[in-house]
Amino acid sequence: MSGDELRELYQEVILDHSKRPRNFREMEHPTHRAVGHNPLCGDRATIYVEVEDGVVRDVSFHGAGCSISTASASMMTDAVRGKTVEQALLLFQRFHQLVTADPGRAAEVAPELGKLAVFAGVHEFPVRVKCASLAWHTLKAALEGGAGATTE
Repeated sequence: MSGDELRELYQEVILDHSKRPRNFREMEHPTHRAVGHNPLCGDRATIYVEVEDGVVRDVSFHGAGCSISTASASMMTDAVRGKTVEQALLLFQRFHQLVTADPGRAAEVAPELGKLAVFAGVHEFPVRVKCASLAWHTLKAALEGGAGATTE
């Protein structure tokens, strides 16, 4: 697959998740919850998590944001469900490395992230890094007992 074909596939995945986000709903009785805000562009996300015996049993999000922010939140909820809290936090670290790293380091981390590797090109657009990482920072805040997160 050529680089152009791969970029097009990545764009299709992001558009699919932004138009039809998975797990986009308010959770009635989460064990963890945090609100995130990106003051630069106005994106907002509330992350709801149900943790039982140290495992993320359910996770959802609600809010409004750009296509990158929405797609990232949607894919994040799929990626962390069923993981232990520790695994979810490690996934946060890897994702953060992917979207903030130089291309060489991003290429090292991408294989560990599966479908989340579609965000590898985000590091080239510093303003978009905050869009892609908002839900992740909010998830981290929720799992660590915080009430909120910001991408400032």
